[in-house]
Amino acid sequence: MSPGLLKVAERARRDPHAQFHSLAHWIDQDALAWAFRTVRKDAAVGVDGITKERYGQDLEAHLQDLHDRLKTGRYRHQAIRRVHIPKASGGTRPIGVSTIEDKIVQAAVGEVLGALYEQDFLPCSYGFRPGRSAHDALRALRAPIQNGEANWLLETDVASFFDSVVRATLVEMLQERVADGALLRLIGKCLHVGILDGAEFSAPEVGTVQGSSLSPRLGNVDLHYVLDVWFEREVRPRLRGRATLVRYADDLAITFERHDDAQRVMQVLPQRMAKFGLRLHPNKTRLLPIGRPSVSDPGGKGPATFDFLGFTVFWRRAHGGTGWRVGMTTRKGRLQRAIEALGDGCRRHRHDPVQEQQAGLARRLDGHFNYVGVQGNFSALARLSHAAKRLGFKWLNRRSQRARLTWERFNAMMLKFPLPRASIRVRLWGDSS
Repeated sequence: MSPGLLKVAERARRDPHAQFHSLAHWIDQDALAWAFRTVRKDAAVGVDGITKERYGQDLEAHLQDLHDRLKTGRYRHQAIRRVHIPKASGGTRPIGVSTIEDKIVQAAVGEVLGALYEQDFLPCSYGFRPGRSAHDALRALRAPIQNGEANWLLETDVASFFDSVVRATLVEMLQERVADGALLRLIGKCLHVGILDGAEFSAPEVGTVQGSSLSPRLGNVDLHYVLDVWFEREVRPRLRGRATLVRYADDLAITFERHDDAQRVMQVLPQRMAKFGLRLHPNKTRLLPIGRPSVSDPGGKGPATFDFLGFTVFWRRAHGGTGWRVGMTTRKGRLQRAIEALGDGCRRHRHDPVQEQQAGLARRLDGHFNYVGVQGNFSALARLSHAAKRLGFKWLNRRSQRARLTWERFNAMMLKFPLPRASIRVRLWGDSS
């Protein structure tokens, strides 16, 4: 963060009700150069077809021109190219792909908003925030359950959240802290942008484009006022027992000590969301008993299981059978998709040099292990590791119709180009049980 934005952050922390009248000038050429470096090298191209490499060939001139257009108000956000990503539950998820230049502007605006709003966001919010991760959200959710402070859990998420944000309401929320007309107009240009889906052009009146680097920042601002502040300041003080809200972007879980508190919140939460044009996903909203099982309970997984951030959370017997611990394992659907993705990668790259194939497979395994490699989840990691080895053997065998690869030769090859071993990489709690 630049020294100027550090001052913005300090003032926002010192005065939580202050309005900021001069923010846009922090989006200078240095800020744009920083934003360019944050764009991935292999970032998908937008409607203009320009790659990051091509844009960077005359970077200084491009950024100077962009900065001049931002200062004089001549900058225009280009249409967003829409692609559709298959969802595990069926259907597709629409993702917007901006041009490289628009990605630079989005990142720079997001950095300014982050300096301001990181001082306002509450501890219950974890998604797309610096220094906070999905693992932190899982720790925060596990703690009240393990400690006996939670007997019920309200599991839900906001249906089509990014496509449902009411832009006028979002701008009103921003105006509580941002009084800089130039920055608000720039945010408006990033919001009110056309969508090119194949040959079809549309200009939706609501929503922020999912896939834009600015959308998660704006989404956090929206849900900060809609949900976080409302729950912490209006709902929690009226409850009779303890309650904990954990939100990661639009995925949320609320634990309750008392059943009557849970039922009251379950009744009013949809009304609160509807007030701001949002709704809870009907098939993903349920109230579950999650209290600690009794010591004499003969069951193996306690009263209920639920999914959160790619994990299935459940009660399991502690080592030695002396008590119960909250355990987590990779959700079945996520594990199956990971195995399918490994197979697809092996198939597409089967004609590459073996060393390159193994390096790519190792990177994908490492990425998966780094996220789901939590305590108690070793069996799921081992399944993925075994599947990776089996898929590597299968597709190497299909490089040629004549030469056949034996397991003996493949195992010798694995010694030369080893894959990462399944291992626990993240400790979500202090004990080793």
